[in-house]
Amino acid sequence: MTAPLKIMLVAGEPSGDALGAGLARALRARLGPDGVRFVGVGGPRMAAEGVPSPFDIAELSLFGLVELFASARRVYRRIDQTVALALAEQPDAVVLIDAWGFTVRVAKRLRRRAPRLPLVKYVAPQVWASRAGRTRELARVADHVLTLFAFEPPLFEAVGLPATFVGNPVLSRDPSGADPARLRAAIGAADKPILLLLPGSRRGEVERLLPRFEAAVSLLKADRPDLRLVIPVADAVADRVKAAVAGWSCPATIVEGEAAKYDAMAAATAALACSGTVTTELAMAGCPMVVAYRVAPVTAVVARIIVRTRFATLFNIAAGRAVAPELIQEACTGPALAAAVAPLLDDPRLREAQARAQAEALVKLGRGVADPAEKAADVVLQVIADARKRA
Repeated sequence: MTAPLKIMLVAGEPSGDALGAGLARALRARLGPDGVRFVGVGGPRMAAEGVPSPFDIAELSLFGLVELFASARRVYRRIDQTVALALAEQPDAVVLIDAWGFTVRVAKRLRRRAPRLPLVKYVAPQVWASRAGRTRELARVADHVLTLFAFEPPLFEAVGLPATFVGNPVLSRDPSGADPARLRAAIGAADKPILLLLPGSRRGEVERLLPRFEAAVSLLKADRPDLRLVIPVADAVADRVKAAVAGWSCPATIVEGEAAKYDAMAAATAALACSGTVTTELAMAGCPMVVAYRVAPVTAVVARIIVRTRFATLFNIAAGRAVAPELIQEACTGPALAAAVAPLLDDPRLREAQARAQAEALVKLGRGVADPAEKAADVVLQVIADARKRA
């Protein structure tokens, strides 16, 4: 009887947890329930797919130089722990998912300690936006990279790293299953305008954005007393968001879980969202939005030096213009956010035009691709097969 494959999946933040869960499902579908065993690091979604984690990845969801320096000792301890797990389990391959700062350090250590262990990087670093040197850095430690966008593979193949475009799972999702009426009924807002607030999935994002969101909605509610506020929360920051919102003068409804999040996106009149994956999800749902982001001042200074794109939002980058307004850093204040959101709440024609432009930009990003997890699973299995042939 053939021994099952052992595959290690490593994710460091909620978006990677979702990718890892999808990949685990696709691998199990190909190999059967007895044909594969998973080990690794991940969150609740990966755990539900049989990928246990030795620690909570919420402590790795960091962004910005200040956060990284403040948490460096803890993060390096988790890097050591992850490497030790791989060396002890001796998997057939390790798939390192997103979370560049964490996963590339794991890759470097594994390449030194176990040079023949196949390493696959799932989600390419955005070298087209900043730090092009990461192509060569990754080529030195990985055997293959799986990219979310079709234009990315040549960037890595140029330095000798095999790359495969698998697609962005958000762009493959069918939003038609969402039920806006269910959300409206649950919050008692059958015909009221709804503003969705999405303050991010990292602790630092929530701490920097929620106070500014509160200031914005206070101004918006003053002129629109019927406005309802809904906040879908990521598991990693749910308790923090609930505690903060409990003290708001303007009541807000917290919703949890994927189904409720997509219902809320479909029901919302407009959204105020942290820059990130959620902006693509909102665009897929047809929800017009204002995008916000703020980091520590020192991080902002560095970002202005190294970032080469005009915009932070992927569909804005694809469109080549600010389809959705972006209020970043100093521009991200309560009054400015309120001023940007107000026209979307008040003008249905503006909402329709922005939602249409967002949808057009998504087509340029590859909307409608087949499930990326299926293609990613095929590549991982091929990398393992190739490694065995070389052994």
